[in-house]
Amino acid sequence: MNIHDEKILILDFGSQTTQLIARRIREQKVYCEIHPYTTALATIKAMHPTGIVLSGGPRSVYDNDAPLSDPAIFDLGVPILGICYGAQLMIQQLGGKVEQATKREFGKADLSVQYTEGIFAGLATDAIHHQVWMSHGDRIEVVPAGFEVTATSDHSPNAALRHTTKPFVAVQFHPEVIHTLIGTDVLRNFIFGICNCSPRWTMSSFIESTIQEIRGKVGPSKVICALSGGVDSSVTAALVHRAIGDQLTCIYVNNGLMRIGESEAILRFFREKSKLKVIDVNATDFFLSELDGIVDPEVKRKRIGLGFIKIFEEEATKLGEVNYLAQGTLYPDVIESVSFMGEAPIKSHHNVGGLPEVMKLELIEPLRELFKDEVRLLGLELGLPEEAIYRQPFPGPGLGIRIMGEVTKQRLDIIRQADVIVLEEMKKSGWYRKVWQSFAVLLPIQTVGVMGDGRTYENVIALRSVDSKDAMTADWSKLPYELLGTISNRIINEVRGVNRVVLDISSKPPATIEWE
Repeated sequence: MNIHDEKILILDFGSQTTQLIARRIREQKVYCEIHPYTTALATIKAMHPTGIVLSGGPRSVYDNDAPLSDPAIFDLGVPILGICYGAQLMIQQLGGKVEQATKREFGKADLSVQYTEGIFAGLATDAIHHQVWMSHGDRIEVVPAGFEVTATSDHSPNAALRHTTKPFVAVQFHPEVIHTLIGTDVLRNFIFGICNCSPRWTMSSFIESTIQEIRGKVGPSKVICALSGGVDSSVTAALVHRAIGDQLTCIYVNNGLMRIGESEAILRFFREKSKLKVIDVNATDFFLSELDGIVDPEVKRKRIGLGFIKIFEEEATKLGEVNYLAQGTLYPDVIESVSFMGEAPIKSHHNVGGLPEVMKLELIEPLRELFKDEVRLLGLELGLPEEAIYRQPFPGPGLGIRIMGEVTKQRLDIIRQADVIVLEEMKKSGWYRKVWQSFAVLLPIQTVGVMGDGRTYENVIALRSVDSKDAMTADWSKLPYELLGTISNRIINEVRGVNRVVLDISSKPPATIEWE
């Protein structure tokens, strides 16, 4: 039985926490996928979902242009859980009514449970109130035939409902967020109690299944792997190598946008501590010429991505007939690169978004359905050392997207020196492994300063450090003032051309982790 035979399908209506739903389900060792609400009914049928989740969203179901999924999903005989907007959509499409609430609910609320079966199995009765997280300005006013209320809150008399004969449940609160203290219980009851799934989505089973897929797809053909030394490409290389052995050749491309000493350290690591065949390509001049005069971040990303593909194809021709390129595309890359409701994607990723159309090589992306923390678990399962697994993420386009504006050799020198100081002090203080990511950004402005009693007009460095689990959401790290002061002092004193350091205290959303 394939690990994907059981699958929870999440239809996304634009909620900022849709990815959290997927993570919470996968934490129960059950596979799930996120797809837009516009997914055709025939496509949904072809996926053979074991259950469907309708996510929250920012709109109102009674709007003329409200996002609506095909109501025929309720005829598939599949268990369905509606969350917030998804709950209201379910109720309205099945004959109920949703209206603007007199009193909105945003934040913590007390949920009184009257029905302790189904999604509330194992919970106490309404004698005890359970803390949940609400985020809505509408509420369900008319309950459709066949449904009964299972929980209420102060401002939502229909805070949770269930169909008495069909496997449909609707909750006004968000079980995926940590502020809903019974959220894990609710999702677990839906997954196992209503959908009857089995906890088989493990890294061990993923390795076994993926190896079979890679071998079946590749056959005796040769594969090249884009190796950057980061977690994603390292795990990709290890997984593909386990599947096909010496049919794999890894190519490390120094694009001139790496940190000080990074290329040498990466090559030394793979040549000394792995059995991978690694080719080293120095393409510094090529990439700097491609980025000459470019300031638009999307153009930067596209040019860097296309440049990698061009070099990989050139190297592949030197190896004889090569048919496949393996790369470490992750699920967040895929999600962020897809447009929603006709709007632009969050950003293009160098390894996602149309590149296969210009390639002669066929892609192998074994991590495409994994979140970052799952990739780290996979790496440990494959036997990679912690030093390779717990490196902070480093973007594929490298320092090119940590320099705001044009990328030049002079500006690269500045950001490299500042970056070294940030990493040295984070490691020395013990904070490197406590945060998700920490780095320096060179801003496209200059400010007045005073050094040695003289006026300066020089560059600004921004410090960025965030806490996250999967890069889909993040909060700025609360680093000690002493550490921030040390980093700032060192950068200003040691990096020529910088006279000011500022701190980025933006969360994601609304900001992204990287500045470009």
